Parts: sequence; C-alpha cells; structure tokens
Amino acid sequence: MTYAASARYYDLIYGEKDYTAEAAEVDRRIQAARPGAASLLDVACGTGAHLVHLAGRYRCEGVDLSADQLAVAAERVPDVPLHQADMEDFDLGRRFDAVICLFSAIGYMTTLERLGRAIAAMARHLEPGGMLIVEPWLQPEVWVDGHLSALFVDEPDMKLARVGVSETHGRVSVLELHHLIANVEAGVEQFVERHELGLFTTAEHLEAYAAAGLEAEHDPEGLTGRGLYAAIRPR
Repeated sequence: MTYAASARYYDLIYGEKDYTAEAAEVDRRIQAARPGAASLLDVACGTGAHLVHLAGRYRCEGVDLSADQLAVAAERVPDVPLHQADMEDFDLGRRFDAVICLFSAIGYMTTLERLGRAIAAMARHLEPGGMLIVEPWLQPEVWVDGHLSALFVDEPDMKLARVGVSETHGRVSVLELHHLIANVEAGVEQFVERHELGLFTTAEHLEAYAAAGLEAEHDPEGLTGRGLYAAIRPR
C-alpha cells in the first residue's frame, strides 16, 4: 500500500511544508462561508499535520486509507477520532459543517468515475450549508513527462534521499519514488513507492461537484499554487 514504507519518514520529508499557515487559511475560508462552523472532517488526513492545528478550533475527525499514516496521526492528535477507510466509498453515518481533502490526495482517484464517487462521498458528509474544500492534483497541461525530482533530508541522526522520474500513462501521472535512508539505529534502508494520480481539468472537477449536488468555485492559486475547490451544499 502507498506510504506503508515511508509513513514514519513522511513528516521529515515534508518538514518545510507550512501546515500552520495552510490550516489557518482553511479555517478562514470555512468561517467566511459558514460562520460558527464547529465540526470538521479531514479526508486523507495522513499523519494529522493539518488536524493538529484545526483540532483546537473544531470538533475534528479524520479518515485515511493508510493504517501506517493513521498510526502516526493517532500519536499526534490522540483525542481526534480517526477512521481507516477509502475516500471513494466511506460512510461515517454523520455530517459535518466542513469537510476538507488537502495536499492533492484527491488525485489518487485515477479515473473520472472514482473522482465523482469520492466527491459524492464527501458531499454526503456535509451538513446543509456546509463547505467542502479540496486541493487538487495537477492539471493535464501542467504535468511534465520525464521530470526529474530530488529531495534530501539532512538531520544529525538521519540522512534521506528521494529521487524519481515522472511518467504519464494516459490520463494518469506516475511517480516511482526511490528512497535511500541511513540512520543510526537501523543502518541503511532502501525502498520504492509508486504513486499514480489522475490528471483532471478544472471543468471535470466542477462537473463532479455539480453531480454531487454542490455549488463549487475554483481558486487557481489555492494554498500552495495547485489551486483549490470550495463547494457548498445548498440548504
């Protein structure tokens, strides 16, 4: 399963990501659209790095497919209920004032059908008047085939290198990320993780929200430059 090997290194790999600022902006957008919103569901919550900032503002819950990442999240936010489930068909049996799905996790829905099912599942968990915020993966025209990526972590007790080459299979972007890690306790470790993410246009995203009964808008910049979809479930 994706992230099975890297979950314990995930926060080091993305140590420069500004989760604090992103959570603050998400909170601002939610409160502007639904003043007084008090409950929030983080879909594909990963290691809980956004939840740790939002849990003080909302009654939060989290959903993720990766048991390994949820184990890290449980240590970080022990008071937040966490659920192992697929965003494509999860059902918690309750609704929230806000549902979020960040850091391009929606891209793991590699077909339009799966994208639609995931958006519909999130919409079903919204209270009337509630807001769904989704940070998309890259659009087809932005993806670069054959792009070389490299990331390095240099800590006193750990050295990590992650490299990869991008590929395209139809409308699916593929990253095979090779990890080489050295630490004092475990010595040297190597593993490869394959990530496949669907390349969807803005129009295709907006159609998925409309099909789920939501009124959506697209912000081309968003939190990190990848854009952002903000959708409301009509009252």
